[in-house]
Formats: sequence, C-alpha cells, structure tokens
Amino acid sequence: MHTLKKNRPLRRIVLASAATVSGMVLLLSLKPHTTPAVAGLASSPATAGSSGTSGGTTGSSGSAATGTRILTGDSVQTRWGPVQVRVTLKDGKLTDVTAVTYPQENPRDQQINAYAVPQLTREALTAQSADIDTVSGATYTSDGYRESLQSALDSASR
Repeated sequence: MHTLKKNRPLRRIVLASAATVSGMVLLLSLKPHTTPAVAGLASSPATAGSSGTSGGTTGSSGSAATGTRILTGDSVQTRWGPVQVRVTLKDGKLTDVTAVTYPQENPRDQQINAYAVPQLTREALTAQSADIDTVSGATYTSDGYRESLQSALDSASR
C-alpha cells in the first residue's frame, strides 16, 4: 500500500496545525503599509518646527517655585513617530500636560493614541512626575511621552 493512501489522521492533524500556526505567524508579522505621502509627514516643516522649540520655555513668569510656567519637552522619536508634550506648572505643581505631537499618521495610530494619550495625561497629573505606567498596547507612545515629560520637568528645575 502506498504511504499517501494510508489512513493516518494524526499526521493530517499535525500538518494542518503546523500550517495554521505558520500562517498566523506570517499574518501577525505584517506591518501596516504607509504611502510615501504619509511617510513624508514625519519630516514636514510643522514637525521640525515643533522639535525646534523643545525644551524651551514660553510664557514663564516668576521663579521655578512660583507663578505659572509652560514648558515644552524634547521631541522624542519613537518607532511609529515623534512624541512631544507641553506641561503647565503653577507654583511648582503640575497642572496640565498636553501632547503636542504623537503618532497619528494612520487609523491604527489614531485608535491607539485616542485612548493612550488621555490615560497618560491623567497618570502624569496624578503622579506629579514622569514616573507613570506604560499603557498596554501603546508602549512606544508611552515611552516617548514619559521621556518628553521628564525633559520638560527637568527644564523647569534649571
């Protein structure tokens, strides 16, 4: 009897399972396609201008402990795009954090950051520091947000 004609259901199950796992690995390893026009936005003058003000102080009044100061953190380049935050300090207390720049070039970035950025902002205001947790599913944005926030807070102490 020929080997292909033998009745071996276990062999077919193993082969089908291996093929399914291989297919899933290939599908999950695909990265979203970006068009050249969208990819060019990362180096646009608007983005370059915002990083040019990184670490700067706008509208500051008084010393580091008194008055209201608005500070912009460094623009941090992540795998999916730059992240930059602006903080407002009133009498040395963190009163507002705004994400100036964050990845939003494609629908998936917009979906992830629509829930990640407000959560990071709440955590920063609660912690009154850059010692905040990473948002699950938005690791790169969280890391960039934390680093930019820390640079803004560091520039407040200078």
